Amino acid sequence: MSAPIVIAGAGIGGLSAALAVARAGRRVLLVERAARIEEVGAGLQIAPNAGRILAGLGLEAALAPVALQPQAINVRRGRDGTVLARLDLAGARARYGAPFRVYHRADLQQVLLDAASAHPAIEIRTGARVGDFDDRDGMVRLRVHGEAGVEEITASGLVGADGQRSAVRGHLLPTERDAPFYSGLTAWRALVPAEAASAALRARENNLWLLPGAHVVHYPLRDGAVINVVVIVSTPRQGDGAAILSLDGATLARTMERYRPAPELVALIEAGAAWRHWPLFARPPLKFWSRGAVTLLGDAAHPMVPFLAQGAAQAIEDAEALGRAFLQLGVRIETAFSTYERSRLARAARVVRASRRQGDYFHLGGLGAAGRDLAIRALGGRGMLWRNDWLYR
Repeated sequence: MSAPIVIAGAGIGGLSAALAVARAGRRVLLVERAARIEEVGAGLQIAPNAGRILAGLGLEAALAPVALQPQAINVRRGRDGTVLARLDLAGARARYGAPFRVYHRADLQQVLLDAASAHPAIEIRTGARVGDFDDRDGMVRLRVHGEAGVEEITASGLVGADGQRSAVRGHLLPTERDAPFYSGLTAWRALVPAEAASAALRARENNLWLLPGAHVVHYPLRDGAVINVVVIVSTPRQGDGAAILSLDGATLARTMERYRPAPELVALIEAGAAWRHWPLFARPPLKFWSRGAVTLLGDAAHPMVPFLAQGAAQAIEDAEALGRAFLQLGVRIETAFSTYERSRLARAARVVRASRRQGDYFHLGGLGAAGRDLAIRALGGRGMLWRNDWLYR
C-alpha cells in the first residue's frame, strides 16, 4: 500500500483538502494537534466561489440545513446608519453558480469532518502534531508528536494546512523574516442573541457599517437565532489592549465612543455578553509554497485580513486545486504540488492584496470617507456586487 499524503491541520482548509485529495484517489492521513476537532463560536461567510467547490465535493445536502442564505448586503454609514447601497443577493446562484451563505464555523467544520470520517481513504489522528521533517528521495519522513510520544511516519507528501502560525511553514522557511507580524488591526467578536437586537438588525441580511478608523460586520446565524458581530478597529501597536482577552458589551461600547457610532449600532455592541479579542496578523508574501514533496495551503500559505470574507474561501479553492492536480494518472507528488502552486499563487496573492485595500477603503475618514460614500451611492448595489465578479466567478 502506498504511503499516505499527510495533511497537518484539520480546519476548514485541511478537511477540504483531505476530501479533494481522497476523491482524486490518494490515501490521506489528517493530523490535528487538538484532542477534539471543534471550532469555537464564530460566523463564517462562504461566497459562491467556495460554495461551488463544496457542492462539487458532494456536500450540498449536508450543508443546506446548517447554512443561512442572506437576502442582501447593506453597506451603511456607521455614524447614522444610512444605507449607502443594498446588494441584492437573490440572483447569486444564477449568476455565480452558487448562493452566498453564512455558517456558524463549527457547523461547517462538522459537516466536513463527518464527510472526511466516512471516507475510506482518509485517516484522522487527533491530539498529534507534525514536528520536523526530512524531504528526500521523493518521500517525506516526519515526526508526529502525540500523547504516546514521537512517531516517525513515512509519507508520500506533506501539506501544511496548519494555519497562520504554521509549523510546517516554519520548518520549510526557517527564517525570522518570515515570522508573523501584527497588521495594525484588531477585531472583537461576539454572538448576540437575536432577541437582544432591534427588529431592523434581525433581518436575514449582512450589514457592513463604515466608520473612520473602524468598521463593523454582522449577520444572522443558525436560522436567525443568533447574530454574529465583528468589530474591527485600527490599533497601530499590538500592545494596545492586547492584554485584555475579552470585554463585556458595555465596556466595548465605551471604547467605541471615539468613532461616534449610530445609537442602534451601540445597542447591538452592548448586547454582546462577551467579546473575544482577535489581533490580526500577517506574514510576508511567498514567491513559492512548495519544496519537493512539501507544500502549504490556506492561511499557512497566504494569510489575509478578513475584509473580503475570503480566508476560508481561498483555503477551499486551494483544496480543490490540490485535488485536481492529482487527477492525472501516475502524477508524481512533486509535480502535483508544483502544478497546484502554479494554479493558485497569483490568484491568492491578488486576493490578499485586495483584502488589505478593502480594509483601507472601509476605514477612510474626512474627505476620503465622503468621496467613498458618494462612489458607493453612484455604483449602487448591483455595481458593488458586480465589481467582485472576478472573485466570485
